[in-house]
Amino acid sequence: MKTITIKNIVRRFSFDVLIGHDQLNRVLKKSKVRRPGLEFMDKFDFIATEHVQILGKNEINYLHTLSEEECKLRIGNIVQYDPPCIIITSNQEEPLGLIHYCVEKKIPVLRTHDSTSVVSAKLDAYVVKAMAEEISIHGVCVNVSGIGILLRGKSGVGKSETAHTLIGRGHRLVADDIVVLKKLSPQTLLGSHNEKNKEFLALRSIGLLNVVRLYGRAAFQDETRIALDIELTKWEHNALNNELELETKFTEYMGVQIPHIQIQLQPGRDVAGLIEAAANNWYLKQQGYSAAEEFVKRLEQDFDDSISTDAK
Repeated sequence: MKTITIKNIVRRFSFDVLIGHDQLNRVLKKSKVRRPGLEFMDKFDFIATEHVQILGKNEINYLHTLSEEECKLRIGNIVQYDPPCIIITSNQEEPLGLIHYCVEKKIPVLRTHDSTSVVSAKLDAYVVKAMAEEISIHGVCVNVSGIGILLRGKSGVGKSETAHTLIGRGHRLVADDIVVLKKLSPQTLLGSHNEKNKEFLALRSIGLLNVVRLYGRAAFQDETRIALDIELTKWEHNALNNELELETKFTEYMGVQIPHIQIQLQPGRDVAGLIEAAANNWYLKQQGYSAAEEFVKRLEQDFDDSISTDAK
């Protein structure tokens, strides 16, 4: 798992550092931020430790209603759980005792003009991605009609050329050659580039292309949720290529299962069109419709009708 420091989030979100400039190398260990609640009431047996703590308008206003002694007591309840930093939102003034405790415990205090809900959403999303388990694989990642697709296959099989055709049809490149996969949850896999190959597409006999410069900003996006794993392979003459598959095949990455499709290549075959069809078919399945299942139902109905006719 990658590490992220307070310095990373200060730079990413332009937070003001009130105290703790020399403590910005503290490492975040939890991916979710917290707003103190029970800590203020002295009614808790267990509170998760090491979370970034956010003090919004409600928390600050409550602390301002307390006496100096009570305010320090409540803040002490937060500090004892060793948050990597404390963030004050909406440009509010820090409550009594906060600076004293945080200087003593070497906890950075940050401030931002953004609201609590905005900071929580942005910070949670950023930290989850930054701390996510990741691997790099050889392949191409594209977004087809809003659906993230991983294209794999042996070198020279035509992955980049297929991506170029898809771009020409209005779809988007995410990464070429090296695809970075991040596991955001047991069901969610995110595909992205490695910064070095951002916006670049390598075509044999042509060279390196910058798709944004050539085709505009709409030809590229930074990341996409992976919905399909498509493997491009050479045509096999003896293979059964029109089989009716009712059971979905899967490829597993870091424990996340992704539906897998194999497309065999042959001169003149519209591979990009097949990928578009696969993406649209996947979308229909998410809506609860399966063409294969409907076809089987029709066959079964026809069989039942034949039996009924014979019985008469």
